[in-house]
Amino acid sequence: MVRVEGNAYFPRSSLREDLLRPSDTHTVCPWKGTASYYSLELDGERSADAVWYYPEPKAEAEMVRDRVAFWKDVTVVD
Repeated sequence: MVRVEGNAYFPRSSLREDLLRPSDTHTVCPWKGTASYYSLELDGERSADAVWYYPEPKAEAEMVRDRVAFWKDVTVVD
């Protein structure tokens, strides 16, 4: 795990691919670049845009490459 701006970024490989749903949402961070999103779906319940990642982070944000972060109603437990 890597912390950036208070957010925990986990290795992409730690995700369960079967719970991910593509999203058309994108946001831009001035120093990290353009973020893409996934929604999570389990048992018919969907958390829209709950996972974000930077597919092509800027050079100063290389630490988030191949990592994902969570928000909204996602609880991360150690």
